[in-house]
Amino acid sequence: MSLSLDAAVEHFPIAGTFTISRGSKTTASVVTCRISDGTHTGSGECVPYGRYGETVDSVLAEIASIRPRIEAGLTRVELQRQMKPGAARNAVDCALWDLEAKQKNKPVHALAGIASPDALTTAYTLSLAEPDAMREQAAKYAHRALLKIKVGTPDDAARIRAVRAGAPESRIILDANEGWTPETLAYHFAICAEERIDLIEQPLPAGRDEALATIARPVPICADESVHATEDLAALVGRYDAVNIKLDKTGGLTEALRMRDEAVSLGLKVMVGCMVGSSLAMAPAILVAQGADFVDLDGPLLLAEDRTPGLRYEASLVFPPEPRLWG
Repeated sequence: MSLSLDAAVEHFPIAGTFTISRGSKTTASVVTCRISDGTHTGSGECVPYGRYGETVDSVLAEIASIRPRIEAGLTRVELQRQMKPGAARNAVDCALWDLEAKQKNKPVHALAGIASPDALTTAYTLSLAEPDAMREQAAKYAHRALLKIKVGTPDDAARIRAVRAGAPESRIILDANEGWTPETLAYHFAICAEERIDLIEQPLPAGRDEALATIARPVPICADESVHATEDLAALVGRYDAVNIKLDKTGGLTEALRMRDEAVSLGLKVMVGCMVGSSLAMAPAILVAQGADFVDLDGPLLLAEDRTPGLRYEASLVFPPEPRLWG
């Protein structure tokens, strides 16, 4: 059976501006991979991430380099050895899963040996801003069960308190995006405990997080930039309490499922997160997120316009994808 592979860049405008401690953006640029056997076509989407040295051009080049082997029949298992973890492999891996599902007329969850997926409570992300603006944002979305708040400045106390005041009943995840320092950890941790924060993501820079092993952690700490693939997990034990699994880091659904199982076996809580992308990028992650402790798959909600059909979001829930979208 001969296959053909195509990859292209697509741009989705963000509703407003999305701001984290490293900067702001108004457009989500994604790379879409489509693999066809002439009758069926599988699709996958990835979001190149500059933090890891990725650009749309570098991801397109990676996909182009594997194209002859995919078209010659490279399997998904072999793909894990032929491409490094990252956005490019994610798009190819998810396209191969989708293609197989369509060829066999079986949903991906059945192919992966997973129970039929349920709707999940997802976080909704609020951008980094001044405290008053963040309080207003939090109040606007206080009806949501779970909020994720971008912080990561030298002093986030006022922001943390402002968000809690704006959304007194919501569960809250803080994402510092490597923006705190060992010297401010105890200070910020105490405020987080006082304001009933449920989880703190990546407070310290990856590779400089040894202080987490020697400080009391009154709020669970989640690794994001410090973890990419399954082999990274063992070194996190004792420093982190949870891991954020993102398909653009793991390099696809195949590795993400393996990583989830290993994290659970090591006693780590599981969060399944995303970059800012369309519903096509979120759809495979919904399978990984079944049973997760925290789910952050709100990418399409941050866009001014999503794909059609897209995922269904209702109140705080995100529902499994229709087969027309993926899987």
